[in-house]
Amino acid sequence: MAKYNEKNFYVDEHMRNNKIEDFLNEGEQILWGAKPKKSAFIWSKILNMLPFALIWILFDGFFIGMLVVNDVFSNIPIALTIFIILFFIAHLTPFWIWLSNVITATAQHKNIEYAFTDKRIIIRTGIIVDIQNIFYMDMQGVNLKVGLIDRMLKVGDIYITTKLNTIVLWDIENPYMIVNKLQKISNDIKIDMYFPNALRPEENEGFETKYVGIKDKKNKK
Repeated sequence: MAKYNEKNFYVDEHMRNNKIEDFLNEGEQILWGAKPKKSAFIWSKILNMLPFALIWILFDGFFIGMLVVNDVFSNIPIALTIFIILFFIAHLTPFWIWLSNVITATAQHKNIEYAFTDKRIIIRTGIIVDIQNIFYMDMQGVNLKVGLIDRMLKVGDIYITTKLNTIVLWDIENPYMIVNKLQKISNDIKIDMYFPNALRPEENEGFETKYVGIKDKKNKK
């Protein structure tokens, strides 16, 4: 069995911060990098699920209030009181999820970072840092969604569809320009992989093919 070199697995102290730059391969260059716009990201966490969470807390709050007003808890066994309390704590799960997302929004934003390199897309997310890689060859589509609040805050969400799933870059500033850049980068790199410079003809009549409409073809006849 061959021996491995421990130096190849050495983790430098600065790499413990898990920044995107720490995960670049030798010679790999960052073409674009950004974080979600903080104000837009936090507002999205607040507004997401807010109507549902409010309806839920008002619904449960009404029943809890009725139990308190009618002094129900003083007339039932302690075990049943504990059961009712635990039931409503569990029943308020949608509200707790919304509240936790709001409370942790700043911590989540701190760890989110996006980068386009000349090899791949790197996405850093999570309160506990998670790194995702999307290689341009695996990309199947890029879509942009700009809602009403997004338009007001001048951001947009970029949806990158791959062979396995869809990854979202949240609350990106200048979203239209970034989508165009990403599409160009992806197209250029795919062409480089399929047709390296050594294999490209000096003239390629098919690359800029111009299509003629059906009506134009009829007119020519």
